[in-house]
Amino acid sequence: MIKKRYIVSGFDCAACASKAEAHIEKQKNVVSARMDFSTNKLYISFENDPWDIETLRKVIAEVESDPLNISEEGEINNTKIKIFDTRMKILLARIIFVVLLTILNMFVLYDSGLTLVRTILYGIAILVIGYDIFYKVFVHIKNLNNILDHFLLISIAAIGSYIISIIDFDEAHVMHLGNIMFAMDEGMESVMVIALFQVGQIVESYATNKSKSAVMSAIELRVDKANKITENGIKVIKPEDLELDDCIVITAGELIPIDGLVYEGEAYIDTSSLTGEYVPVLAKENSNVYSGCMVKSGSLKVKVLKKYEDSTISKIIDLISEGGEQKSRADVFISKFARIYTPIVVGLAMLTFLIDGLISTDWETWVHTGLEILVIGCPCAIVISVPLAYFSGIGLASKNGIVIKGTNYLDKLVNLGTLICDKTGTLTHGSFKVTKINNIDINKEEFLEYLFAVECLSKHPIGKAICHDKKETIPSNKIKDFEEIAGLGAKCTYEGHKIIAGGERLFARENVPINPVIESGSIVYLGVDGKYLGYVVLSDELKDNAQPMVDLLHLEKVRLVLLTGDKEENAREVCQNLGIDFWYSELLPEEKTKYLEKEMDNTKKTVAFVGDGINDAPSIIRSDIGIAMGGIGSDVSVENADMVIMNDDPAKVYDAMKVAKKARNTSIFNIAFALIIKLAVYILALFFGAEAWMMYIAILADTGLTVLLVINSLLLFYRKIKRPIQ
Repeated sequence: MIKKRYIVSGFDCAACASKAEAHIEKQKNVVSARMDFSTNKLYISFENDPWDIETLRKVIAEVESDPLNISEEGEINNTKIKIFDTRMKILLARIIFVVLLTILNMFVLYDSGLTLVRTILYGIAILVIGYDIFYKVFVHIKNLNNILDHFLLISIAAIGSYIISIIDFDEAHVMHLGNIMFAMDEGMESVMVIALFQVGQIVESYATNKSKSAVMSAIELRVDKANKITENGIKVIKPEDLELDDCIVITAGELIPIDGLVYEGEAYIDTSSLTGEYVPVLAKENSNVYSGCMVKSGSLKVKVLKKYEDSTISKIIDLISEGGEQKSRADVFISKFARIYTPIVVGLAMLTFLIDGLISTDWETWVHTGLEILVIGCPCAIVISVPLAYFSGIGLASKNGIVIKGTNYLDKLVNLGTLICDKTGTLTHGSFKVTKINNIDINKEEFLEYLFAVECLSKHPIGKAICHDKKETIPSNKIKDFEEIAGLGAKCTYEGHKIIAGGERLFARENVPINPVIESGSIVYLGVDGKYLGYVVLSDELKDNAQPMVDLLHLEKVRLVLLTGDKEENAREVCQNLGIDFWYSELLPEEKTKYLEKEMDNTKKTVAFVGDGINDAPSIIRSDIGIAMGGIGSDVSVENADMVIMNDDPAKVYDAMKVAKKARNTSIFNIAFALIIKLAVYILALFFGAEAWMMYIAILADTGLTVLLVINSLLLFYRKIKRPIQ
């Protein structure tokens, strides 16, 4: 299976995008298709041989007549969304022309002798204002695809009113407004149906583009240039052209273009784009800095540690961009809703017209009523506002340093029942410190030399902590056959000696007898050539926000479980101090997964796993929601997790849950409010269908309601997450 991502912009509304998505998904060679209207991204999975741009354009053209801009993702660098684009400007000019023509018809050519001229001019006005709508209907009928949509509803309403005006063209009503005379009839009404609909389209597009721009600006942090240090001075190049170990300079007011290591200078850095924390952080010599962060004051010289495509901000933007590939339950509901709702509305309008017309024989009144029902029933308000609420939720999370990979995970977070935690690096800082050295039958210097030799290549926090204060590094060519055994320890050959370092299980596996000790902290035993030589004790501290996380999630009735490879007494102490409900200790990574699956089998609610993204990768992948803690700079976290917390604040799990609930509640409100308003206006149409003003109320129940609910979804992006416990 081959996955491709395209940038497709120009759809009039979410309903149009949804129709294109459904049509693409029916094609041969297509496994799945997902159009994310909020980010203009189209995700297609092919069985083989992905389409080129022209093939994709032809397939979409079979159901959609909008002039679309299509490219493969990565072909264009300028992803900025225009708030008021050319299409909207042309549409506005058409509306102004039609309004002027309507004024001419109403106030100048009102004499009854010119009724035929007025009817012809209204016909011209309808064609000018509605030709794009009629063409869409024609394309859909021609291809026998998605015929019953809101464009058909508006077209029937407008053309129906115009036909009535032709039949009754002698019945124009000349009215007086003071000394001013003007004429009103169904011809004017038919023009205004489409004109007001098009006004709504402009306002809707403006609000949608505004929301897209607001959300994308929060995550679009790619840097356009980098100041590379060369022998001839500073050279400005693209960040993509930087190589490993290149040196760059970043001054106040500039974004850091790439991940690197500071080798000269000091500066305060705003990391809020990644972590959501707005307190500047001091970066100095030997500090790691990450792309997407801004230098607030001072300047830095930085050595490049990662290529641009591997840098933190590139991975985070990719993660957020991929969020649209996964549908929330609300998205799935809306896709199905739009396909069955419109035929129901058409049927309801026909039944109202036929049944009430036959009973009352007042066909003209019930024709009006039927046309108004068609306008009232347009599904745009729901189809566009609900997916936008979820996308705004992802944007709100990203503003607070939480990257959520897809809107479907927001659904799962709402239903979170159990959170399973790793200990080291999740609830504790993971910055161990050697607090005790106990060497046996060997002097301290030799003991530490062997210990450093076996731990210096380790990527585990304990191994890094042991070697942290070692000033002289051991040449790597002296270390042979190094192996890090997840959950057990490490072993190697150093100057002909076979060395092992780790926990009791490793020594039991290697048949090296030891004298187990009980100490408060993490114990690493050392053995050389099959002989036990002593141990070191390392201590770790709880994070400041570990307790708030436990308390906040308990308020939400979430059960907390600790899975750790640490020994029983350390696990018990942490859980009793924090109030964690249950724990399992001394576990290997595969054993953590086994206990995770046991928890998942015992509940119908969501089970999430939060860990440091390294040894916990199997559990992160297996859980309903895998959460990586401390995601900055951790490739494993970004690749495996469904959600990444960009700083070390475990209480962000609660924040993510609250964001998910806000998105869910907003979407439910939008659906309920839209249906209630439409039902109320429908009932109103049954009683006042013959009144001229009723058609304008019907239009407000469509386009006006759409704009209102789009704004409501957008406002979610600007809300704050409040914690009842700090």
